Amino acid sequence: MAEYVLLKTIHILSSTLLFGTGLGTAFHGWMANRAGSLEARRVVNRNVVLADWLFTTPAVIVQPVTGIWLARIAGFPLTSGWLVAAMALYVLVGACWLPVVAIQIAMRRIADQTPDGQALPLRYFQLSRWWFALGWPAFIGVIIIFWLMVAKPEIML
Repeated sequence: MAEYVLLKTIHILSSTLLFGTGLGTAFHGWMANRAGSLEARRVVNRNVVLADWLFTTPAVIVQPVTGIWLARIAGFPLTSGWLVAAMALYVLVGACWLPVVAIQIAMRRIADQTPDGQALPLRYFQLSRWWFALGWPAFIGVIIIFWLMVAKPEIML
């Protein structure tokens, strides 16, 4: 029982880090891009990339490890409909997140290489739109995963 409580605590904390960091960096990135300041974009893009390495990446690794371990301890078959749905959504969220990481790095690089007083190239704004668009399915997917974890609905496959 102590093992289950410890794992569940780690699982909940890492999901909080994953969701909170994602939401926080999305908000700051969006606001910096709306502000129009090159320096704000530079600072925020650097911090968004750093936050992904420090917080999101470890949480992305911890989530499936602790989740599968918890399911096994609790006796939930990995073929349970709600669990399969949660894992499929996790893969979808990851499929959105991986390109977002590359986009964030490219946006950081472009902002850092743009000389003061010059406008950002069109490519920056194209990447920014993709970054924003990919965030929505990831955000909605994580919300649904939270619901699945709490409700554990009967889903027939």
